[in-house]
Amino acid sequence: MVRYRVKPGQAEGNEELVRAVYEDLHRAAPAGFSYATFRLDDGLTFVHLAQSEGRDSPLPALEAFREFQKDIGARCDEPPVVTELSEVGSFRFAWS
Repeated sequence: MVRYRVKPGQAEGNEELVRAVYEDLHRAAPAGFSYATFRLDDGLTFVHLAQSEGRDSPLPALEAFREFQKDIGARCDEPPVVTELSEVGSFRFAWS
């Protein structure tokens, strides 16, 4: 999981960059990889969840992802923090 908060006025641009990553993912269709992005109710905080079946993430190979990462520090009030998640339980969760 990656969580960060963008500066006021940066959310829409950040969302456009994220959507471009999804366009690349749909074209590449990497096997065994799941990815989701959420915008929290404050309108500025984004959460990205990724799951890969024993493989390296395909994201760094995508041009749109490199473009997304390029100026992320300048867009953020709170920089991205990566947190590893360990599932305790789930019910009908898309990735379980």
